[in-house]
Amino acid sequence: MEDKNGQTSSTVVSERHVSIQTTLDGLEGLVDLNGAGRKSCPLCPEEKFKACYSHKLRRHLQNLHWKVYVEFEGQRMCICHLPCRQLKSSLGSDQAQGRLVAHYHCVVCSVTIARKTDMISHLKRHINKGETEASYSGSSDVPFEDTASSSVPGGQAYEIMKELGTNVQLLPNHTTPQKTDTYFSRKMKTNRQLVFCSLAVLAEERNPLECLDAFGATGIMGLQWAKHLRNSVKVTINDINETCVKMIKENCHLNHIRVEGNRSGRQLDGAGDADSPIASVEVVKMDANVIMHLRPFDYIHLDPFGTAVNYLDAAFRNVRNLGIVSVTSTDTGSLYSKCLNVTLRHYGCQIVRTEYYRELAARMVLASVARAAARCNKGIEVLLAVALEHFVLVVVRVLRGPTQADASAKKLRQLLHCQWCEERVFLKPGSMVEENLYRQLPCQCHGSMPGKTAVELGPLWAGPLFNTGFLRRMLVAAVQHNMEDIQPLVKTLICEADCTTLKTFPVPGYSALSNQVECGVVIKTLQKFEEADTSDQSGKRKTTGEESGNVLKKIKADTSLEHPAFYYSIHRHSIRGMNMPKLNKFLQYLTEAGFRVSRTHFDPTGVRTDATLAQFKEVLTKYSVPTYSSAPPSSAVGSDRRQTL
Repeated sequence: MEDKNGQTSSTVVSERHVSIQTTLDGLEGLVDLNGAGRKSCPLCPEEKFKACYSHKLRRHLQNLHWKVYVEFEGQRMCICHLPCRQLKSSLGSDQAQGRLVAHYHCVVCSVTIARKTDMISHLKRHINKGETEASYSGSSDVPFEDTASSSVPGGQAYEIMKELGTNVQLLPNHTTPQKTDTYFSRKMKTNRQLVFCSLAVLAEERNPLECLDAFGATGIMGLQWAKHLRNSVKVTINDINETCVKMIKENCHLNHIRVEGNRSGRQLDGAGDADSPIASVEVVKMDANVIMHLRPFDYIHLDPFGTAVNYLDAAFRNVRNLGIVSVTSTDTGSLYSKCLNVTLRHYGCQIVRTEYYRELAARMVLASVARAAARCNKGIEVLLAVALEHFVLVVVRVLRGPTQADASAKKLRQLLHCQWCEERVFLKPGSMVEENLYRQLPCQCHGSMPGKTAVELGPLWAGPLFNTGFLRRMLVAAVQHNMEDIQPLVKTLICEADCTTLKTFPVPGYSALSNQVECGVVIKTLQKFEEADTSDQSGKRKTTGEESGNVLKKIKADTSLEHPAFYYSIHRHSIRGMNMPKLNKFLQYLTEAGFRVSRTHFDPTGVRTDATLAQFKEVLTKYSVPTYSSAPPSSAVGSDRRQTL
């Protein structure tokens, strides 16, 4: 299909799943119920519902499929028993069929969801984000743009997915990296939004920024940067795979974004389009290490499939002073203490499985980042460290100079971990040999237990994991761009950075007026510290001594009192036969006892506090009650009766 200017359109012929119907007649129309003979159900496999006569099949469609539908904008999603999820399973055919369950097909994003209540909640999230336009997996009968014909052969199905107002095309098996080149994961949406907010904060400090998405894949992250931040950023999306590069260019045209061949020539592919581009990006096909060695950037995001340690040296080689490097690591097997040999090989750390394994993973990644920066005579200031189920994300600010590098290197220490009670403490810095390392542990397990009771883990990052001022500005950016999904997480991170509870944290309002006032105040504050940077021909920014001093003063002002390292799980240290207090009540009790306390995003049952484990258990024991509080009186009465008899 061509438009009036002769350009090929990238629209897709929508084809909804057969389980999505508007009326019962439409569902019954999937099969000829008026004909003679036995007929199969169009929404059930043969082994689940055998072919039967029309009157029985009509009752089956009404009572099983239509009766439990979920309605959305006039469309009714009936329950489906077909093997639609079989492609997502990595098991054999026999095992995959055993895992098939009934499910619904979302009319908006085509995802399959098993439970009706989950589907209703899923649709509510679409409504809150304004994503009410249905996008189905359709057949590519309508051709792509000229550059897309080689990446998507004729007749191959693809899907258009919308996230944060950005549309991207997805190839089949996009969730399986081994089967597709353009990998995309919906579970990484939180990661993409956190990275976006960190870039938005840096764009408020100085602009225009030269930012790099080193592993583009579908290009959704770089497209979101360009579409929402516009002239504040100069986006470069890189990928070494030819299929990914073609797909990124197609997605640029899909979002009305101009594609640049290089920075010197800003030409628009398809300059005759009626719709003027809203932004521009540069798409590069190059090895990530090579492009980071060749060109300087203000913001670099690394998100390879697996570990990112192979790209850290190149990232810190050319990043500008006071720039930001964000690193996403998805090798959770080695980070979360499941493959210890791989952990030692990639990160050079000796670890064991602990109750605080997620924070251990974040500090391990930060240790690798700090060592890579120090090799380039650069130090780091940690702005953000998040460890969730599928990834570990760290965001650091780069501080040039050997003094900053030495200061960061001094924050790499060994951790002494007790294997009996799981108490832990960072070893004190110094070159003096200590006779008994166990004296540094607050617990007394070594005196009461035979043999070696503690192990040394690390080296790990021993400094703070958060910057409170930076996180507050990230929250304002999330409110500005309507990112409701990550706002609770950012609020938790702010409270964790200050080591305080949510009740004592002033949360910005959600009304339009309060959001504008809050954002305006923060932006005005940031403008006071804005740099007047200039660029020379070599691409390095020149800053005067007064300007760099102002930035360093702002960084020190953002850094609050350092939060305690690690956390304790209230369920891990519960007392047998006792009912624990509610978690929020327990936080209040610890605060009344004089300790700093907060919840942590690493563990929903975790408590970050400066109390030792013994003090933690003492407060927990004090406010716990016996499970059978009425047992002693009843047993006493029973004994009295026996004595009387």
